[in-house]
Amino acid sequence: MNMHSIPRSAERHPLSLMVKGRVQSRVVYVDLVDISEGGCKVRGSAGFTKIGDRIILKVGEVNAPLGKVAWVEGKYAGVSFEGNIHPAVLDHLRATKGGPLETDTADKQRKV
Repeated sequence: MNMHSIPRSAERHPLSLMVKGRVQSRVVYVDLVDISEGGCKVRGSAGFTKIGDRIILKVGEVNAPLGKVAWVEGKYAGVSFEGNIHPAVLDHLRATKGGPLETDTADKQRKV
């Protein structure tokens, strides 16, 4: 199973955040590459997880729902959450943590 063979049920929002998590019982630090209501993609060191591992991520002060690793490709892994993150929480993360916003694009266009 890989990231291209799994259908997406929600829009992914790109982010670039270092987050603390737990894979099984180990503490890990991973880059949160993107996130949606139902899951996310993370980048860690090679071999940091395997398909089926349980994972918990803390993004700032927000605990993401418990997740399960759905796929692994090299340093990247896809996580499927057991519950959904509320859309307002996603908006907050995008606004405060460097995710691209429509207003950012408009501001850049005005400066050109």
